[in-house]
Amino acid sequence: MNVKPLLDALSRGTAYLIPLLLCAVGLLMLRGKRPYFDAFLSGARSGLDTAVRLCPTLVALLVAIGMLRASGAVEVVGGWLSPLFSTLGVPSELLPLLLTRPFSGSAATATYASLLESCGADSLAAACASVIMGSSDTAVYVLSLYFSSVGVKKTRYALPVSLFLMLFCIFFSCFLVRLCLN
Repeated sequence: MNVKPLLDALSRGTAYLIPLLLCAVGLLMLRGKRPYFDAFLSGARSGLDTAVRLCPTLVALLVAIGMLRASGAVEVVGGWLSPLFSTLGVPSELLPLLLTRPFSGSAATATYASLLESCGADSLAAACASVIMGSSDTAVYVLSLYFSSVGVKKTRYALPVSLFLMLFCIFFSCFLVRLCLN
C-alpha cells in the first residue's frame, strides 16, 4: 500500500486548518452574545502585567548566567565533578551542559551545539545530551518565574527536589542510552 498520496493530501489539508480555526474564532467573537473581545483584551492586559512583573527576575537570571559563563566557573566546576560523574556512567563531555541546563535554556542549547561539534553527533555523549535536552527543562528558571509570578515567598523543598529529580534523570538517561546503544 502506497501511503505517500495519503500523507500528501493530509499535509495539504492541514495547511488550511489554522486559518480556518482563526476565522471560526473570529466569527464566534463577532456573532456571540457575550463580550468575547472584551474578555480577550482583559486577558491580554493581565498577561502584559505579568510580563512586566517578571522582567526583574528575568534580567537577574540572565545577568547571573552570563557572569557564570564568562568567568569560567562552569568549566572549573565541571573539572571537579568529572571523575565522579565518569565513575557513575555519565560522559565527562556532558558536564558543561548539565551545569547550564538548570539555569538557562539558551545557554544549554549553545553548549549542546558545541558538544555536538566537538564530539560528533554519533557519539555516546551526543546521544546522552540529546535525551537530556529533549526530556528536561530549566528547573531554576522555571521555578523562579513561577514563584515570582504567583508571589510565593516560601518555596520549601521545590528547588532541592527538582534538582534531585534532574540528577536522577541525568543518570537514568545515560543508562538508557547505554542500554539502547549496546
